[in-house]
Amino acid sequence: MSVETLEKRSTVRKHAPNYKVLLHNDDFNPMEYVVQVLIKAVPSLSVTQATEIMMEAHLTGVGLVIVCAQEPAEFYSETLKRHGLTSTIEPAE
Repeated sequence: MSVETLEKRSTVRKHAPNYKVLLHNDDFNPMEYVVQVLIKAVPSLSVTQATEIMMEAHLTGVGLVIVCAQEPAEFYSETLKRHGLTSTIEPAE
C-alpha cells in the first residue's frame, strides 16, 4: 500500500449518526402547555411546527420533534423531561 493511499484513508471521516428526538403522548399535560414547552426546549421550532408535533403525538402516540446529532438530541429530550413531558431519543436511519 502506498503512502498516498494511507493518507487518503486516514483523512476520510465518518459523520456522527443523527438521532431522533421523540415526544410521547400523555394524558396529563394540556396541549397548549406541550406546545409552549416544545418552543422553549427547541428554539428553532415555530408555533405551527410545535403544534403539529404535539398533534402527531396526541393522535399517534409519538411525535418526531427534531433529528440532530446525539449531544443536542440528549439535551432537547432532557429539557422536555424536566418540564414534565415524556421524551426519548433513538438513532435515525
